Amino acid sequence: MDDPSLRIRPMTLDDCDRVSEIRVRGWRHAYRGLMPQPYLDALSVARDAERRRTWFAQGNGAVVNLVAERGGEVVGWAAYGPYRDGEVRTADAELYAIYLDPDHLGTGVGRALLAESAERCAGYPRMFLWVLKENTRARRFYERAGFRWDGAEEPFEAGGELVPEVRYARTLGG
Repeated sequence: MDDPSLRIRPMTLDDCDRVSEIRVRGWRHAYRGLMPQPYLDALSVARDAERRRTWFAQGNGAVVNLVAERGGEVVGWAAYGPYRDGEVRTADAELYAIYLDPDHLGTGVGRALLAESAERCAGYPRMFLWVLKENTRARRFYERAGFRWDGAEEPFEAGGELVPEVRYARTLGG
């Protein structure tokens, strides 16, 4: 990482409110026109933060949450862990989420979070992630990082509508 003002670190309980704000703003920005607007409008930072604090407190270490700080401000978040194939855990890793404050898109924060997540998963053979099929910006981002669509597609239910997601994979070190 060549930006000395950018620091990737493990998320703490104190980061939950800011991470929820980033997640909700990120969804509203990235998924406008791709998901039903009433669904996006109904997202609540407070409800998300409460859920996040509960998950964080009950976490068993399988899910790792990282935050990106620039100048002391949390501007991005990523979560990864074992690949979830339904309820079955495989030998692979999965990037569950990566979101940035929309004001920090295109600044290298996302690349740094993705690189750190993949590096920390180097013991796994592969890393998977799911992305909305129509989210071309995100798909290009992942493709530039070496991920490729592997042909898998599943619907994601959002506000009563099915939104197609596609699965991407990248070989790691494992």
